[in-house]
Amino acid sequence: MRYTLRQLEVFVAVARAGGVSRAARALGLSQSAASGSLADLERQFDLPLFDRIGKRLRLSPRGAALRGAAEAVLDLARDLEHRLENRAAEDRLRVGATLTIGNYVAVPLVARYLRTHPTVALTLDIANTEEIARQVANLDLDVGLVEGEVEHPDLETAPWREDQLVVFCGASHPLSRKRSLTDGDLLSAPWVLRERGSGTRQTFDRAMHGLLPRLQVALTLRQTEAIKRAVEAGLGLGCVSRIALEDAFQRGTLKPCRVSHRDFHRQFFFLLHKRKHRDAGIERWLTFCRAER
Repeated sequence: MRYTLRQLEVFVAVARAGGVSRAARALGLSQSAASGSLADLERQFDLPLFDRIGKRLRLSPRGAALRGAAEAVLDLARDLEHRLENRAAEDRLRVGATLTIGNYVAVPLVARYLRTHPTVALTLDIANTEEIARQVANLDLDVGLVEGEVEHPDLETAPWREDQLVVFCGASHPLSRKRSLTDGDLLSAPWVLRERGSGTRQTFDRAMHGLLPRLQVALTLRQTEAIKRAVEAGLGLGCVSRIALEDAFQRGTLKPCRVSHRDFHRQFFFLLHKRKHRDAGIERWLTFCRAER
């Protein structure tokens, strides 16, 4: 074999860090040792893995194409090492979740998981669908929990659980007294919405087909709680996941609006890299999430 696991470790670490010095620190190596290992790998195969831009290294097209395979080899090697040491391969798990899932579903889910798997070093990153997809594609996350549709050649989605968006307004809003809203009502009111690139906005735009160019979008916000506060203050109608609104509906500070002729149903998905090795820890997390729906 013409490469070593150490060379692959350095290659992947530099790809993540964007430079040799930070990669060396992450691996506990000297900068010269990390630089030598990377240079040896490139020289052995006569293959530039990075483009040098000043002091920063950026993956070359060939390097980017090989990174997933290198990560997969390292994952398999770690899994084998765990098995040889008679340990479960579940020490580290990097989960990403979109904002609605992260704030209202994933945090309690992680808490329950860690109570039964206390040895796992689990991290949870929360961002919108586009950012979580980017991190899974870049192999910075093991699993994504997303609420939007993702199309990427390196990624695959698997259905997880169903969800539904709800149109809502402030308790004193004139439309709160209507039994059902018409398209005319939807067009007459200003809206406070999530940003484009989020799964919530993706579902909303699809449900509002035919009306989008004429909707009055008064405010765009990245945080569901901020949208709820803005709608409560009378700035317009909102539309977010029902799971984010239950408490406010019970308190009576916000009111659901019935829009029976528009479909606000959607699916939550697992997002996974096609070439990443799914070790026992990842499979255990997926099984746990499916059982906890």
